[in-house]
Amino acid sequence: MKAVVTVIGKDSVGIIADVSNECAKHNANIVDITQSVLKEYFAMIMLVEIEKIQTDFSSFQGALSRLGEEKGLDIRVMHEDIFNSMHRI
Repeated sequence: MKAVVTVIGKDSVGIIADVSNECAKHNANIVDITQSVLKEYFAMIMLVEIEKIQTDFSSFQGALSRLGEEKGLDIRVMHEDIFNSMHRI
């Protein structure tokens, strides 16, 4: 099982490190990542394996959301089943 993590906000040093550290705390493995900086704005999409997370999915979502609030970022986590359902033709 995987989840899609999106991060959007003003660019600053350490965003990737902070988000990847929070994923590591929950034993979520990052399998793919892409990021861009558009002028002063940062955007990132990560695909993370969640099969071995050490908490329930809702707690994992909440932890990343709280990190976003602390850092002034919009961080969202969507289970791949929901993501795939939303984008199915």
